[in-house]
Amino acid sequence: MTVPITISTECVAVLWPIANDEATLRASLMLTVPEQEDLAGISHPMQRVEWLACRGAIRQLVEEQGLVYRGLYKDEFGKPHLIGAPWHISLSHTSGWAAAVLHRTRPVGIDIEPIRDQFRRVVPRVLSEAEIAHAAGEPSRLAVYWCAKEALYKLYGKRQLSFRDHLHVEPFADGAEKLIGYVRLPDHEAELTICCFQAGPGLLAVAY
Repeated sequence: MTVPITISTECVAVLWPIANDEATLRASLMLTVPEQEDLAGISHPMQRVEWLACRGAIRQLVEEQGLVYRGLYKDEFGKPHLIGAPWHISLSHTSGWAAAVLHRTRPVGIDIEPIRDQFRRVVPRVLSEAEIAHAAGEPSRLAVYWCAKEALYKLYGKRQLSFRDHLHVEPFADGAEKLIGYVRLPDHEAELTICCFQAGPGLLAVAY
């Protein structure tokens, strides 16, 4: 059963448990030629299913907003955009789950993550010294930092970002669902809101 999520009056998301196989998902979508080529380049069966489920999820959001879904295109950085609509979107998937978000006026990023031991191993290249001190090795805090920074990365949508040096999250109280994040570059700085809460396989974060 899909889980609708209202982030704000201008931002909605949906979380999909993936229950259908590739053939069923494929039959429900009209893919553009570039999308068909992207799908053809994915060899792993489960990743193909997750890729299709993400597009089913964003199609649901678009149609619920009263527009016709015409598919997605990618910009030069690989960030997806709606064909024929000005709204901002982002997609995420993990094993058994797909998620999508739509924002009417602002760039947006979404990430969904299970909580796993891997977060401990990536701490030095993902978190700043201040963030490492705040996380204090707690798996739940490390997961929030990781998920929040992934959402920030997808929002910015350009390559060559360092999670440690360019993406920052202010210290947060355990259980807090609204965080403050920053993208800080020599020629660009933005303060952003990140909603992060338990959902699906672990955590879901939306940055906008």
